[in-house]
Amino acid sequence: MSEWLVLSIAMAAACAVVLTIVVINNRRVPDDDDPTGTPDVMEYMTMMIGVIYAIVLGLAIAGVWEGRSAAQESVRQEAQSLHEIQQRVQVYPAEVRDRIRGDIDAYVSYVVHTEWPHMSEHAALSTRGTELFDQIRRDVTRYAPRTELEGQAYQPLVDEVATADDARGARGQNAGATMPAVVWFGLITGAVVTVGLIFVLQIRRTFRELLLAGLFSALIAFLLFLIWDFDAPYGRGIAATAAPFLDLFPQIGS
Repeated sequence: MSEWLVLSIAMAAACAVVLTIVVINNRRVPDDDDPTGTPDVMEYMTMMIGVIYAIVLGLAIAGVWEGRSAAQESVRQEAQSLHEIQQRVQVYPAEVRDRIRGDIDAYVSYVVHTEWPHMSEHAALSTRGTELFDQIRRDVTRYAPRTELEGQAYQPLVDEVATADDARGARGQNAGATMPAVVWFGLITGAVVTVGLIFVLQIRRTFRELLLAGLFSALIAFLLFLIWDFDAPYGRGIAATAAPFLDLFPQIGS
């Protein structure tokens, strides 16, 4: 099922639940009930709870968005380092150069076509991907430079391998959900409390009030969905992509 379809269903369900409760609750209100009799302190508390929850939602969205951006940056760094290795080994003998470049192409192809779906499903890197990367490391570090030019290129190549390894490790750490369960408990509980405050203010069945209640509940559902979607940087709709690999290694895209 499409995630956007899930979002639409969740927003529609939130609106339906709130409006149904409003209509049912309104039928039980006596004719002589005065909605203007809500104490001022109740309105103040309602406003403060709404403001506090809005701040919490904003911090949660900022946190998961930052995590998603960091995940995409680690992918870019890994792809860039591997691309630099491919370019800098041109000073090596043809046999060594072709072997390193072939291993990099094999690794990138595996990451894009196989390891990426594996990360989405298992929230972790694959063993095979680690083996392919280790092969690149062995090819680069075990070669003994024979000329001054090769010696000058050797250490930068080793540094690029270390940078790519660090970026790969960061990609693995970001593969799963980043939001703790206790935070989700607070967000969902806060959403229930905040939407429930609609009834504290004795909402009526006028079109304007029902429309605002429906839009408010749909907005809360949308923001929670947005946090959930960003919470897995590689596994859901608005996720980090393998575009940096495809941009720098177009030959493996087909």
